[in-house]
Amino acid sequence: MGMSPTPPARRLRLGMPRRVFSQVLLMQVAIAAGVAVLATGLFLAPLSDQLDDQAMRRALAIAQTTAAQPQVAEDLVSSEPSVNGPVQAEAERIRKASGAEYVVVMDTDGVRWSHPDPAEIGRLVSTDPRRALSGQEVMEIDSGTLGRSARGKVPLRDADGRTVGAVSVGIEYDSVRARLIHAIPGLLAYAGGAMAVGTLAAYLISRRVHRQTRDLAFSDIAGLLAEREAMLHGIREGVVALDRAGRVRLLNDEAQRLLGIGDEAVGRSLDDALGPGRTTDVLAGRVTGTDLLTVRGRRVLVTNRMPTDDGGAVATLRDRTELEQLGRELDSTRGLTDALRAQDHEHANRMHTLLGLLELEMYDEAVEFVGEVVGDHRATAEQVTEKIHDPLLAAVLVGKATVAAERGVALSVAGGTMLPDRLIDPRGLVTIVGNLVDNALEAVAGTPHARVEVDLRAEGRTAILRVRDTGPGVPPDKRELIFTDGWSTKTPPAHRERGIGLSLVRRLAERQGGSAQVAEAHGGGAEFTVVLPDALAEPNLVTRTTAPPTPASTAPDDGPVRHDTPARRDAPTAGPDERPGPAQEPETATTAAEKESR
Repeated sequence: MGMSPTPPARRLRLGMPRRVFSQVLLMQVAIAAGVAVLATGLFLAPLSDQLDDQAMRRALAIAQTTAAQPQVAEDLVSSEPSVNGPVQAEAERIRKASGAEYVVVMDTDGVRWSHPDPAEIGRLVSTDPRRALSGQEVMEIDSGTLGRSARGKVPLRDADGRTVGAVSVGIEYDSVRARLIHAIPGLLAYAGGAMAVGTLAAYLISRRVHRQTRDLAFSDIAGLLAEREAMLHGIREGVVALDRAGRVRLLNDEAQRLLGIGDEAVGRSLDDALGPGRTTDVLAGRVTGTDLLTVRGRRVLVTNRMPTDDGGAVATLRDRTELEQLGRELDSTRGLTDALRAQDHEHANRMHTLLGLLELEMYDEAVEFVGEVVGDHRATAEQVTEKIHDPLLAAVLVGKATVAAERGVALSVAGGTMLPDRLIDPRGLVTIVGNLVDNALEAVAGTPHARVEVDLRAEGRTAILRVRDTGPGVPPDKRELIFTDGWSTKTPPAHRERGIGLSLVRRLAERQGGSAQVAEAHGGGAEFTVVLPDALAEPNLVTRTTAPPTPASTAPDDGPVRHDTPARRDAPTAGPDERPGPAQEPETATTAAEKESR
């Protein structure tokens, strides 16, 4: 019977742990232990020298005290060295009282007159006494007949100050070493306590690091940081990170491009970096919501903001400029499609009318009918091109007039309108005019006797635009709010957002140092006024930013003017902002007879 294979033994892996918690704890414990050992060694190293110095000074003090007694010097001079002599008796008394190992009194020849061992009395000392006998005080650690000791030697003088001998006192060195050894356990106890406290602190700090790093390894953190940098600078969405004080702490490349700022904004507040405005309010969280629309320069941005655990926030920015442009083009295409459908129906009615006149052999009436139809279109085109010499603006207004006519709205150019072909930035004015006219057409849709009037004139180098309509008007408390990004009273279509057009109009006007305002029109409705200083070049310094396309409103004199193709607009216009008014009714085709009645 076969035996089951033995599982391979697991190899013990040595080395640094991978978890941040373990690595931080191990490093901090090692640091605490190293500091404790180092502190203990630094304390013990000078302790031995300090104890030696204390012992030598003690011995010197005892020797000085002994030599200061006059009786000792007198007994040394007047007696002989003996075991029972007065010098030996006094020296022994001092030795026992002070706890010294020995107190030796010698004469000038180095002969002992006192010693703890009576047999040494009368003999020469074992160490050189010349420094003490020459008048110097000596402290040293040396070895003698009693072993190693800390010694103090001083000269012994009589009443006249003459050196008659010397006094040498010794402290047993073993007692000094014993004090040092006795101090070590206490030092180790202190070091152990300090190490225990350091280990506890290291554990607490490691636990905090563990929670903040979510138990990741250092290699994982480094990898996440590299991936974060690659992701932030690779995605096509702007990312702005803010700290709890509202200062910018991170901007990726796309956010810098969309907001028009650079790395110098990092560390500054949003108000300083971006200036006041809706974009700043949305990023700072003063305006709440999801997919909030803002306008930054010529860009339409969709912004979302998410708070973070540390009190800051991360905001994302998406560029919807192209999508808004496509949405506006889709709206324009749908409007023109409806207009073409209505024109086709109207054209069929006209052809039927013409056919009936011809069949009835009413040839004069047929010619008159055709002349009236062609004359209406020709008059509209000529009215625009005679007063507005810029081809882009003329083409836009002729196209808008066609759309307005099919919607049952009378779009006209004011009698005082006169704009020379000297615009510095015709595309910007096309955007403004297109937005205001579209906005007015929607405002008057479904109202009786709907009219929109465009008044565009030049005063020096300043261009002044007024767009009046006969709609419900704008309430006074809403006249500033309608210029806010994203403000609208109607539900936006699926392909784009509303509330951009009027905001873009004001931004374009203010960028040129002008203004955009709304007031009540004479006779009711709304009147939008846009003032653009320095919008026109000097007569002799005309420079065009774009090559003017052939206007759709021009045609040979021998043929009718056609308006059934959309006018080309090089600059996109935002969708019209909404204002309070009646809901728009479905567009209906108008017959030639109805046009005749108008």
